[in-house]
Amino acid sequence: MSKTSPLKGITSFGDKVAALPKPVKIALWILLALFAYALPLLEPPFISPPGTDFGGVLFTVTIYCIVALGLNIVVGYAGLLDLGYVGFYAVGAYTAAILTTFHANWPLLLALPMAVLASTISGILLGWPTLRVRGDYLAIVTLGFGEIIRLIAVNTEWLGAAKGINNIARPPGIDLFEIPHLNWDSGTPLLDFNDTTKFIEFGVLDQIPYYWMGLTVVILVLFADRLIKDSRVGRAWEASREDEDAAELMGVPTFRFKLLAFATGAFIGGLAGALYASRQSFINPLSFLLLYSIMFLAAVVIGGQGNRWGVLVGAFVVAYLPERFREFTDFRVLVFGAALMLLAIFRSEGLLPPRRTVRAKQVEAEIEALEEGADGEETSRV
Repeated sequence: MSKTSPLKGITSFGDKVAALPKPVKIALWILLALFAYALPLLEPPFISPPGTDFGGVLFTVTIYCIVALGLNIVVGYAGLLDLGYVGFYAVGAYTAAILTTFHANWPLLLALPMAVLASTISGILLGWPTLRVRGDYLAIVTLGFGEIIRLIAVNTEWLGAAKGINNIARPPGIDLFEIPHLNWDSGTPLLDFNDTTKFIEFGVLDQIPYYWMGLTVVILVLFADRLIKDSRVGRAWEASREDEDAAELMGVPTFRFKLLAFATGAFIGGLAGALYASRQSFINPLSFLLLYSIMFLAAVVIGGQGNRWGVLVGAFVVAYLPERFREFTDFRVLVFGAALMLLAIFRSEGLLPPRRTVRAKQVEAEIEALEEGADGEETSRV
């Protein structure tokens, strides 16, 4: 009796979507993007967390999405286990804070390029001496890097020490017009002109413009991710991940491409950290604990490492669900941890694994079915 792979449905659905005409796919993506931008204004019931700022929650989701896309390059594409990714996140945040308020008065738009440059350089400095080791040793080194960055921030007055840095610059905004939200109290969606969002003004009370900014960055990073994944660089990362020794024998300079993966991931992590610091307007070393590295990695693993859409789903799960069930304060972390354990046991490849993983599972199932059929045929002959 032949076995059917549990991932076959995912593959068939992906193939159906890929088979759609290009204009239809473009129209679907545009509609999806418009819905994503309008989501905090719609405030749909059961989705909007009660008692919280929905725009702020969605901004946190976008930050996790950006970080997950960057970490996916390191872990999913290049196959390098990084447990200290929060260090790059912190470098970007502190660079933006230092340049905009603590030691200079740069506008945020000028500080952002310097923040991503600083985080990229830190990725190169970390990767150059450490990427010659593999596996668990690399994980330990990156874990130490994340803690070193945090401890330097704690003990250095020039970085604000334990008290942190406040009054970080916000993005420049323009108050063009106001957009009303929907009100669902009557059961029917009605425009509420007493609850509006200014387009586009980055203030303290309304977090929706920050969400729009974060979502725009997510879309740009997705485009860049697709281009680099389909290029020679992406193929080199895949070869290094699958078999580094074989890739070297085939002429792939694996160390150079692994260093490029580290630098690219650090670039995106620093960008996310700078945006986070601008929105918070305050950072301290407690904002960059080891726990955040674990959560970032969990988003990649839960979604399906190596699949850009999967890591977005994983980031949504990790960032949104704890906020959605905030009313269960005493149990939400326990339930969330139990859900992660069940996922690791029954869905170890992630919610949306990459196609190579799906195909590998299907091939394994077919081989097992052939072997069982051959054993059964031999038994009947005997």
